[in-house]
Amino acid sequence: MTPSTPLVLVDASGYLFRAYHALPKLTNSQGEPTGALVGVLNMLRKLIDDQRPDYLGVVFDAGGRGFRHERYPAYKANRPAMPDDLRAQIQPLLTIIQAMGLPLLIVPGVEADDVIGTLATHAAAAGLPTLISTGDKDFAQLVSAEVTLINTMTGQVLDSEGVREKFGVPPERIADYLALMGDSVDNIPGVPKCGPKTAAKWLAEYGDLDGVIANAANVSGKIGESLRATLDQLPLARELATIKRDVALALAPTDLRPAPPDVETLREWYTRLESRRLLATLDGVGVAGATAKSLSLDFNAKLTQATDYTLILTEAELEDWLQRLHAADCFAVDTETTALNPMQAELVGIAFALAPGQAAYLPLAHDYPGAPPQLDRARVLTRLQPLLEDPHRAKIGQNLKYDMSVLARYGVTLRGIEHDTLLASYVLDSTARHDLDSLAKRFLNHDTIRFSTVAGSGAQQLRFNQVPLEQAGPYAAEDAEVAWRLQQVFQPRLAAVPALERLYREIEIPLVPVLSRLERAGVRIDSAQLTAQSADLARRILELEEQAYQVAGRRFNLGSPKQIGAIFFDELGLPVVAKTPKGAPSTSEDVLERLAADGHELPRLILDHRGLSKLKSTYTDKLPRLIDPDSGRLHTSYHQAVTATGRLSSSDPNLQNIPIRSEDGRRIRQAFIAAPGHVLLAADYSQIELRIMAHLSGDARLLAAFASGLDIHRATAAEILGCTPEDLTSEQRRSAKAINFGLIYGMSAFGLARQLGIERGAAQDYVERYFERYPGVRAFMERIRQQARNDGYVETLDGRRLHLPEISHSNHARRAAAERTAINAPMQGTAADIIKRAMIAVDAWIERERLAARLILQVHDELVLEVAETAVAEVREQVRSAMENAAALAVPLVVEIGVGANWDEAH
Repeated sequence: MTPSTPLVLVDASGYLFRAYHALPKLTNSQGEPTGALVGVLNMLRKLIDDQRPDYLGVVFDAGGRGFRHERYPAYKANRPAMPDDLRAQIQPLLTIIQAMGLPLLIVPGVEADDVIGTLATHAAAAGLPTLISTGDKDFAQLVSAEVTLINTMTGQVLDSEGVREKFGVPPERIADYLALMGDSVDNIPGVPKCGPKTAAKWLAEYGDLDGVIANAANVSGKIGESLRATLDQLPLARELATIKRDVALALAPTDLRPAPPDVETLREWYTRLESRRLLATLDGVGVAGATAKSLSLDFNAKLTQATDYTLILTEAELEDWLQRLHAADCFAVDTETTALNPMQAELVGIAFALAPGQAAYLPLAHDYPGAPPQLDRARVLTRLQPLLEDPHRAKIGQNLKYDMSVLARYGVTLRGIEHDTLLASYVLDSTARHDLDSLAKRFLNHDTIRFSTVAGSGAQQLRFNQVPLEQAGPYAAEDAEVAWRLQQVFQPRLAAVPALERLYREIEIPLVPVLSRLERAGVRIDSAQLTAQSADLARRILELEEQAYQVAGRRFNLGSPKQIGAIFFDELGLPVVAKTPKGAPSTSEDVLERLAADGHELPRLILDHRGLSKLKSTYTDKLPRLIDPDSGRLHTSYHQAVTATGRLSSSDPNLQNIPIRSEDGRRIRQAFIAAPGHVLLAADYSQIELRIMAHLSGDARLLAAFASGLDIHRATAAEILGCTPEDLTSEQRRSAKAINFGLIYGMSAFGLARQLGIERGAAQDYVERYFERYPGVRAFMERIRQQARNDGYVETLDGRRLHLPEISHSNHARRAAAERTAINAPMQGTAADIIKRAMIAVDAWIERERLAARLILQVHDELVLEVAETAVAEVREQVRSAMENAAALAVPLVVEIGVGANWDEAH
């Protein structure tokens, strides 16, 4: 069965015109045109049934003039007026799509292409794979690792390789390709007589449109004359052909959840259209592959399919389930709440499951008009507390960290977590999707009741306390019951690989309460200090803009690589120090850094402007707004099941990317402060990934350097250059550091040359000398590449498997990227496992000793604690011991610890 697609975006205007021209001009018995309308609806139904998306956007053009008309008044001037019989079908189509519950997007003044481009870009940034359903070649420019196209009429699917095969150019060159050919439909000017083959040939030869323009004099024949005659209009043609990806939208991709359909409205319309095929969908399979009855919120059919779901509303029903739970060795539990943020979520109800098909929902706070009486929440929690807090009563759930944090707000400490299906799935394959709906479909072939089905989506979405119990009950009970069933699948799979089961039992499951406590602890923020920093940054950003304009000799967009390139290389004559893969002068951040290091003022001004703007928008403006009104502290969310390597990730806000090397970054960390009578203690592993490399490779020289406590970068430089560490310059040490870290990240000689600003031959010489001196590292790298090719994964010291699905890909670039990941992943993954073990040990000690200390942050290889001033000495030594003994390596683990009133002082 086709796997579910996370996000599908439909080029609905394209659907409409294709259906109109491809299908017969049908009418109903009243003479109303219906052909295009019915065609679009059938195409949508097939797409949804095939893809079963979690999120869906049906996007239409709004009509009227947009920015392209302003840039080029003749844009689309040649298009004929819409036929009357087609125009008559548009409003009925929009009405029916809305009745189907499908998110409909029509943004005034913005073309559908740009809405889709923006949503796809936002989704890709969030790691949400997207499928765009269209027959328009313009969308090929959006294709990436996260975005693919499907032509519903032909069934053709295009990924990056498919785009290259079909058009002869990669996705990033499609806009250039379209500009060269022009577009008669949209009236975009191009090069006369330049067809697809010529456009692809020129781009292959000259890299991109700028390269074609620069080499126009070298193109011979009539086509060359045509090219030279149209050079001035080509940049505009590319601008018109480029899909915008930064449209201001009022919603995010995850707001596009389908809502329950209005079945009666659909029945009226399908009857009017006289479409027996569409009417049949209301009695059989309907939108998104679910039954029309379930979509109309009648769950009786779903409940009779080998399920025994109970709604607990009376004392007698509660007593019955309490007895059943007390008699069970293990049960599944799931909380239902009013919000995703556990710090703000109110408990609405609790679901339990005892076995496949046997589950109950205990509502506690549904308060919609007409809601039936429910048991008192406080009294129920008092009765449930012994069960929930019993460490010997095994609990099953999906993402139980959330449930633990919610229950903690009510004085209940969830103990006895035995199985978490989110974490079991993650340990088995970190690259898969781990949400409950996807897991149910993948492992149980079961279509779950979606949250959007019972609560709606977007601005109209209900909070769970507003969802009627006849809908809330089956939804909640199913969540608990599915978690139970999934664990029956995962448990033998984990047991079949003892290393993975140990990882699950010893690291991931014990980490759940640690992270819950850490998140609830939060960190104190000096919001006044951050506000003052924002004002200072705003002033300096404006000053940098004016300085940049003065140096450039004109005003320009400091965020535009194209404008920057024109000023750098055409107007100021700055040297081209690097090129893009297609041969154009690069304006990447590395290039800006190198030009700035060579004394060029404008690149330094641009870098400073970008850096300050990011700090302001991401941190100084945002963090004060995120302070919790109840605790007065900032609370982030840590995620165990996101990264492929096992590292924790942080969101809302992300506190793992606050810069440390710049003065402004350190000022932000100064705003992270300790509570009165406390200090912050920061403990950071020193060069942990290099130490892991020494252990894994067994290289004698690396092992000796670490065992002797040498500065590993000086030791490397001395080995490569054949001199004593004392004779080295700081620049030589910097180069050695780049080599040490670059090679464990799989960096090539070419990449090293770019980073160090040296010739590729010199970089290759460095690499060769490095491997001559450290042969064990070369042998390890080759061994790990071969293991990855043979097994499809590599492993950490704890046995965590890091899957590499593209290790045997036919595309060289993707295969090479997988090989680089294979080299680094064991180091990064092992480092992640080690600091997780350290967190568990530190937290256990604090809980056991009841000290006035608590973990408040985890950032990469660093732990931050808030400690009472009277306990600093004891905590410092215990933290050091726990972290340095979290793994037994062939070289010592070294931890650097600092203490201060704020995070910067402590680091």
